Amino acid sequence: MSRVAVLRIGYRLVRDDRITTHVALVARAFGADSIYTVGSEENLIEKIRALNNRWGGDFQVELTDDWRDIIKQWKTAAGLVVHLTMYGMDIGAVEEIRLKNKDVLVVVGAEKVPRRLYGLADYNIAVGHQPHSEVSALAVFLDRYFKGKELGKEFQDAKMKILPSAGGKNVIQL
Repeated sequence: MSRVAVLRIGYRLVRDDRITTHVALVARAFGADSIYTVGSEENLIEKIRALNNRWGGDFQVELTDDWRDIIKQWKTAAGLVVHLTMYGMDIGAVEEIRLKNKDVLVVVGAEKVPRRLYGLADYNIAVGHQPHSEVSALAVFLDRYFKGKELGKEFQDAKMKILPSAGGKNVIQL
């Protein structure tokens, strides 16, 4: 399977520390390999490192000063850039993206994204055409991209694991 990464651009004070963390958590849990984030969110690197240590896996966080550089690098390496926006093509286009069998960079914004992004993206994809969260859009896109198989992924070197339970919390130490 091709590599999938997420690029998080934009930042709204107060709100986005937590939202960017949630974007990273969803990206990791729903099958992405890494996230690039614009700005100085050093604590995100530590949070994900600690998460990987407890729950397994090697999801990576990379900080960048310029989102355009990441997109340029991705395109130079013949990867696809998919921008999630409520103004784009219907989510059904995910099938076409998957069939190309290329690395995919999924771009999610915070505030209003620069108009230039629409032209740089290979695909502008809408997960519904109503206002919604970038966190939910990312989850829906990745779930469709991986056909739900990402939810059964076993994370290597996990020290903890949740056992499904109808009646409450069931976490085991490995």
